[in-house]
Parts: sequence; C-alpha cells; structure tokens
Amino acid sequence: MQQGPTQDPVCGMTPKADSPHQHEHGGVLYRFCSASCKTRFVAEPARFVEAQAPAPAAPQAAKCNHDHGHGPSHGHDHGHAHPKGSAQEPERGGGAAARADAIYTCPMHPEVKQKGPGSCPICGMSLEPMVPVAGGEPDDDELKDMTRRFWVATAFALPVLLVAMGDMLPGRPVTAVLGRTRPWVELVLASPVVLWAAWPFYVRALASLRARSLNMWTLIGLGVSVAYGYSTLATIAPGLFPESFRVHGEVAVYFEAAAVIVALILLGQVLELRARSRTSQAISQLLELSAKEARRIEADGSEVDVPLDAVVVGDRLRVRPGEKIPVDGVVLEGSSRVDESMVSGEPVPVAKKQGDSVIGSTVNGTGGLVVEAQRVGADSLLSRIVAMVAEAQRSRAPIQKLADRVAAYFVPAVLLASAATFAGWALFGPEPSMAYALINAVAVLIIACPCALGLATPMSIMVATGKAASMGVLFKDADAIETLGKVDTLVVDKTGTLTVGRPALTEVVVLEGEEPALLADAAALERGSEHPLAAAIVAAAKERGAPALEATGFQSITGKGVSGQVEGRAVALGNLALMESLGVDPSAGIDKAEGMRAEAQTVVFLAIDGRLAGLLGVSDPIKESTPAAIAALHKEGLRVVMITGDSETTARAVAAKLGIDEVVAGVLPEGKADWVAQRTAAGHSVAMAGDGINDAPALARAAVGIAMGTGTDVAMESAGVTLVKGDLMGIVRARRLSRLTMSNIRQNLFFAFFYNIAGIPIAAGVLYPFFGLLLSPMLAAGAMSLSSVSVIANALRLRHAQV
Repeated sequence: MQQGPTQDPVCGMTPKADSPHQHEHGGVLYRFCSASCKTRFVAEPARFVEAQAPAPAAPQAAKCNHDHGHGPSHGHDHGHAHPKGSAQEPERGGGAAARADAIYTCPMHPEVKQKGPGSCPICGMSLEPMVPVAGGEPDDDELKDMTRRFWVATAFALPVLLVAMGDMLPGRPVTAVLGRTRPWVELVLASPVVLWAAWPFYVRALASLRARSLNMWTLIGLGVSVAYGYSTLATIAPGLFPESFRVHGEVAVYFEAAAVIVALILLGQVLELRARSRTSQAISQLLELSAKEARRIEADGSEVDVPLDAVVVGDRLRVRPGEKIPVDGVVLEGSSRVDESMVSGEPVPVAKKQGDSVIGSTVNGTGGLVVEAQRVGADSLLSRIVAMVAEAQRSRAPIQKLADRVAAYFVPAVLLASAATFAGWALFGPEPSMAYALINAVAVLIIACPCALGLATPMSIMVATGKAASMGVLFKDADAIETLGKVDTLVVDKTGTLTVGRPALTEVVVLEGEEPALLADAAALERGSEHPLAAAIVAAAKERGAPALEATGFQSITGKGVSGQVEGRAVALGNLALMESLGVDPSAGIDKAEGMRAEAQTVVFLAIDGRLAGLLGVSDPIKESTPAAIAALHKEGLRVVMITGDSETTARAVAAKLGIDEVVAGVLPEGKADWVAQRTAAGHSVAMAGDGINDAPALARAAVGIAMGTGTDVAMESAGVTLVKGDLMGIVRARRLSRLTMSNIRQNLFFAFFYNIAGIPIAAGVLYPFFGLLLSPMLAAGAMSLSSVSVIANALRLRHAQV
C-alpha cells in the first residue's frame, strides 16, 4: 500500500506517523489528526483528494497536538471537525518563502485551491491565502506589480491621449506638426502599455478560454487586442482598408483607446486589491495580538521563557501583570481581571480566580496568575476563531446563486451584443461606418465586464464576517448570515444559555443567629459532600468571608442531606424530609421556602441543635445580560421559546422573570430537535440557541443554530453561529448585522445590474440617433473600473455599521 502525504488531507495539519486515525483510499494510506477529520474524509474522499495540495510549511505550533507526543489520554480526539482549509495554524513568520508555500483560494470560487499566489482559472480574480499571515510583510506582491504597471501605463497613455485629442482641435495641429508619422508616434507610445502593462490581462483571458469559463478578462483581452491590433495594421498597411474605414482620408487608429483602457483597468485593479486587503483586517489584527512566548514552571519549580510552539497541554504557566495569557487554560493560582475584548468585544475586564477558564492572547490585568494549559495550537479559541472566520469568508450565500446564474450567460451574451453592435453600425451607420462599428463594439466589450456583479456578494460577506468576529460573533458560513435575518422564532435552552450554568447560593434567610455563622456551619458540613449544591454553598461561604470551620461525625443521608458536629453544635443541612426525620419543627420557614421555590430556587433547610436556624436558596442564576437581551429580541420581532429538560415549575419561574413567550419543559434532547422540526414544518423560520451536547441535534435541525462559546465543542460544530462570550446580546447584534449585510448585498447587486443594463445600450450607440452621443471605449473602461470600486466601497461601509 502506498504511503499518503504527511499532512492531514482534510485540515492540512501534520499528525504523528503512528496516528491511530488512518484510512486507505485508492491504494493510498492517509493519516488524520483526529477522528473528526477522518470521518469527513471517509464521507467525501474525492473532494479532499482532488483539492489536496501540499500543506504550508508552518512552524511547530501549526502542527496537531499529537505531534507533541501526547497519547489519547490527553483528549485530542475533540470530536469537532476542523473547518475545511482552516487547520493550518496562523503562520508566525512572513516573507516570500512562507507565502509561496501557503494554500491560496479564490474569494468567488472557494473550490479553487493552489499552492502559492495566482489567478482563479474560472473568474480570473487574484487568489488570496486561505488563512491570513501574522507578522512579517503583508502579501502585497500583486498589488506592487499592478501599481508599477499602472504608473508605467499612465506615463505612456497620457502622451498618446494628448496626441489623439490634440488632433481634434481646429486645424488638426498635431497632424500639421507630425504629418504621416502621427500614427507611428502613437504606436510607439501605446506598445509598452498594451504589450507589457496589460500582459496579465492576456494571461487571464487565455486561462479563461482554456478553462472554458468566459469572464471579464475574456472581454478585456478581446477588446484591447482588437483595438490595438486593428490600429497597428492600419498604421503599417493603411492601403488594405476601404473608404468606409477612413476619416479625413486617413484610416482611423485607436491607440489612445487601447492604452487608456489598460491604464484605467489597472487603476481599478490597484484600488480593488487595496480594498480587498482591508476585508481580512479583522483576522489579521487578531493574529497580531497572539502571544509569542510563555513562562513555563518546570517540575523543580524553576521558571523558563519558552516559545509558544513548545507549550503542551498540562504545562503550568506563569502570567505576570500586564502580560498576554499564552494559551487557553484554567487558573491554578492567583486572581486578576483579564481584558477579553479581543474575542468578546466587551471592554470591561473579566474577574478571574482559581478554577476559572482563561483565553489565550487575552491581556492579564494587575494580578499574577498560574495557568494550566488546556488548549494549544490549532485547538485554541483564537485559532478556531481565525479558522471559522476564514471559512465563512470563503462560503457562498444563497443569494449568490442568482448572480452565478446571471454570470453564466452574461459573457456569451455580451459577445453577441458586441457582434450585433458591429454589424448594426457597419450596415446602417454613417460614414465611416466601419470605424464607428469597431469603436462601439469595443466599448460594449469593455463596459460590460461582469466584475462588479461577481464582487457584489463576496465582498459584503468578507467584511461582515470580519466585523462580526470583532464583536465576538462567529458565523460559520454565509448561509447563516443570510438566514439569521429571516428567522421569526428563537428557541433557547435554559441552563447555560439564559442562566450562568453553575449553581450558586442566591439567598440566605436567617431565622436564628447571624449569616456568617450560619454559612460557616453549613460550609463545614458541605465540604464532605459531593453534591453539586454543596460546592455552591462552600464557594459562597468563602466569597462572603465566613470563617472556615471543621466538621466531625459527618454523615450523608441519601435523598435527604447531611449532618455532623461543628465545634460541639449538632448541625443538619438538607430537605424538609431530613428536618422531619430529625424532629426539627420547619414551620417557621415553610412559607418562605415556598416563595423561594416559586423563584426557581432549590431550598436547603439548616438546623442547629435541633432548631431551624435558616434557609439557603441555591439556583442557577440568570445571566446579567439576559433580561436586556430578551427585551431586545422582542423588539426585533422574534418570538422567544424556552425548551429545557428542567421541571415545569423551575422553567416557568425563569420564564416569568424574563417575559419569555412560550415554555416547553421536561424535554429530552431528541424532543428539542423534534419540536424545532414541527415548528419549521408549520412554516416558521426557527433559530436555536444552546450550549450543551444535548442541544446539538436541535442546533443542527434549526434554520440557524447559535452556540454559546462557553459551551461544548459539539454544540459549536452543530451551529451556524457561535457567540464567543455566550451572551444572548450577541444574537441581537448578529441579527442586526445579518440584515445590514443582506441590504448591503442587494445594494451591490442593484449597482452591478443597473450599471450593465444601462451601460451596454449606451455603449452600443442607442443615444446616437437622438442626441448624437457615443460612448468612447476610454469612458467605458473608466465606468467599468468605477463600478467595481463602488461595490467594494459600499461593502466596506459595513465595517463602520452600528449594530
């Protein structure tokens, strides 16, 4: 059996040679970095084999974590698929060598991939790196080349234009001075422009013919070649042309049209390349913010600064005040406030203490932290954000299908229109009819270039995904952007979506004694318990400064609670059944307990020396941002439905606080998906927001799945939108951005269609019989370039949109 490539064919990462994830296809053995990549390959092997190209030579950090020698016990089978083409870790270096090895793709045709820069064989657009490069020089070689060609073309085209236009003055002063050498002067000046500056146009035009995919470069190449070729022949052998080609007894030449067309198109390319480079700034800025090294604490307690590439899962890292947190992890020691604005979009630093998760590349505040590395390399949140945004920018919105259908017939139709224009002017036009026929046919070819139509959707999608990433909203693809603005029903899970997802002590009712003393006694008992509520009580006692006491004679009574001795006092903590079994009179707290339960709290009775001393209310608190988010969603016209596996009482208590429209409680995971399917079948467009594995089926079934970034990988892979911060206000922002983006796309498509619908007849000469007006090919080239720039400029407005 033949050994396959060293890279994972799905994600481009480099798995270990003995990776357990292998698959044979076509007599070739392929290795994968994870089970999820293998699953994707087995499902569609042809897709990845055909598209495969050598993976970029990236630093060690770009390799899969298996390469660090960790076995399965380190949990590298994450169960989440790497987005196609995303797994190469952002390159730390820059320079030509790194760019030459990178995989490039077309913004309009993401199925096109190749090693190194180039042009798309389908549309001729310049290819872009699949993942932007961090650090080093920007990949602007093509921009520099086009800029150089533009200035050279301008330097020669202006004299040609002056010669041609000067001869239109009374007395034809240029011909009076140059005589019969005037066409030769124009030929000498125009040749560097047409033969050198325009060379990339011809290369792309021939590529379109070879690929049988006619595009804008086909029209440009044909138009410039015809104008220059005809003029050259007219200069060298004017005697070959009949009278119908002559003006003032001379064969008309159009060197100025060919030269100025090239210069204007080059100007359009320069402006387009500059604008396109700005669409990925959101990703590049994130990459630039990534940490470059970490301070690792060795086993003997010594500390050493190491490159980020050398950090592996399980390493203990010291983060000093003001430093960037190197990798995703959990706080082992210390407390601080961390600026997470780079991923969440929120400017207020977040408090971090022992046990809290931290995100790589966020900035530590004034406190010192010791962090255990949990996600490194391509598994880090920053890398996954970059991957998701890059993938979304290359995806195609359903609205793009309209533009694709039009473009498929557009270029052949333009060629026919140009031929018809030539024939019409040749047969019915005034003398010199053939000169009019030629110049108007060329104008039709030039003005009808479909570049604006092709750019209308991809530019808006690229800018919108970058804008969303800066707000902490990650769109998986363009379909999610388009669909989110159309949904009328939002389904939310309770735990972890509306609520924090961790039980917390929310209320203490003191019946005897003082609160610190009650909490101290309760925490002393609960330290020996494994119940989830126990951790909430112990944590609250510590946070509120209750003294730490020790319990003796600890006893756990299944289904009721715990009891023991605390500094000689008999303490019992549990439910009403425990109080009754111990002979404690609970009547003083019964009414209050009922009220607490109605507010979705679990009530714990605390008895000291046989008397009821207090009540502890434990609940999963509602996120601070949830009430405002629900109100904003209602203003957006959405019906909000809560589906949860919790009890009816608890669910309705939470819903009542938030003003949720409908509650479905006691539902299993498959029941959530079924409910979404039923509502969809009833004609509603349903979005589902959740954070757990149990939400994944419903997230996948919904028109748009929205995952909390604080949740599980499975939920995020099933969703079309991920909220990095896990805040429902992100849905409000994402929905507003969705609507703005679709409005922006429709504006772009209108510009493109209107431009072509109006431009082609004018270029063909329909105004000439009424007003005597003709559209010069030079003006046609300027209008064509302006249309593309206007579409890009309109898309870039999204970067400053208020959402």
